[in-house]
Amino acid sequence: MLVLAVLCVSAALILGAVWGLYGPLNRVVSGFIVAMAGGALILAVVLELVEPSIARSGLTLSVLSVGAGAIVFSSVDYLIDEHWQDGSGLGLLAAVTLDGIPENVALGVAIIGSGSAEMVVLAGSIVLSNLPEAAGGAKAMAEQGDRSKMAVLGIWCATAGLLAAAAVLGHVGLSGAPDKILDALRCFAGGAVVASLATEVFPTAFREDHHLAGIATTIGLIAAAGLHHLGA
Repeated sequence: MLVLAVLCVSAALILGAVWGLYGPLNRVVSGFIVAMAGGALILAVVLELVEPSIARSGLTLSVLSVGAGAIVFSSVDYLIDEHWQDGSGLGLLAAVTLDGIPENVALGVAIIGSGSAEMVVLAGSIVLSNLPEAAGGAKAMAEQGDRSKMAVLGIWCATAGLLAAAAVLGHVGLSGAPDKILDALRCFAGGAVVASLATEVFPTAFREDHHLAGIATTIGLIAAAGLHHLGA
């Protein structure tokens, strides 16, 4: 299950980069997919990461961990926006990587003791968000002209490998950890993902497809709810 989830998530990042570099990139379609992924991620974070952690380890630990994740993500995201954007595209790549690491760690940790439905909800929403994010990022880097398309693709392939390693580390490295530690990490990752939705995902979706962004978000949320219900 872990291998399949990691392969799907990493392949989506690579395919997204190929899409942005060599294929047509319709802003409306991209925005719709991003919004749908955001809706799915909202429910996935609540139902698969936060709510079970509250039930097992209590409200205080869970809330503090969620808050810490949001603060860390927002702080580093601020540094990227204000100090690391240099016109080369590396700032955008750093933002995508910073977004992807907590998502993939959460995926690896969530698979521990989880059923297939929970894994599908979280992995599927990450896949949907990776495709347009990588497409837009790779296209922006290539348009700056200081790297060839193959060089840009190589950078995104390396990023996919890094994020895959994060998922494996989250799963293998923490398989024997106590529930409280796992729950704290799940909630920390959940807080980081929620912060990324607020600062990166939904603003992008609205900018590219503001007429249908709300509908797409709702579709993603309903799809995630349906998968969760089937696995309950």
